[in-house]
Amino acid sequence: MWSIEAVIARHEAGLGITASERERVIMEESTEAAATASGVAPVAGGAEAARAAGATMKVVVAVDASEESLQALSWALDHVVRLHPGASVVVVHAQHRVDHFAYPVAAHAGLAYAPPTALDSMRRAQEENSRKAVARALDVCRQKQASATAAVVEGDPKEAICQAVEDMRADLLVLGSRGLGMVKRALLGSVSDYLAHHACCPVLIVKPPNKAHHK
Repeated sequence: MWSIEAVIARHEAGLGITASERERVIMEESTEAAATASGVAPVAGGAEAARAAGATMKVVVAVDASEESLQALSWALDHVVRLHPGASVVVVHAQHRVDHFAYPVAAHAGLAYAPPTALDSMRRAQEENSRKAVARALDVCRQKQASATAAVVEGDPKEAICQAVEDMRADLLVLGSRGLGMVKRALLGSVSDYLAHHACCPVLIVKPPNKAHHK
């Protein structure tokens, strides 16, 4: 399996990797262990040549209301962005469409539609939750003195983030893992699993410290 530095270097140099090698990079290490595993020296060759030519790496970090996503953001800032001066960081938060919640409720109640007041209330709650999630993520960036922009996308998180990554032409997608058990994965699916197989760029999945060492 390619190291994250090797994948980034080859991607920036336009070398690419084979179909089998393009299976996404999944980090099983904790934040503490990963610092030792990845080191601090940039890979010579492709990455340095690309930077010298003026290429800018774009790192997209998917965040939600969970601590795992903030830990993934913090890890990315420390161990990826720090190695690529001038890298562009975009924090992306996905929220469900209001009708995702409204219509199932309306159908259960025997109604053809949800009352406008209910939809407005749901929409305001969605916007507030998104605002808080983005604000927390940008605060992490400020604490680490890293500049970043933010975007809120709407739809199923898996598909919305996947599309956002493609639209933004990201070089790397970073997200946290909640460590769902096998049953929950089967019933609920996993955003990280979906993106690891469908995102158009390398994917870095950061597990929280306690999940990385206690499998």
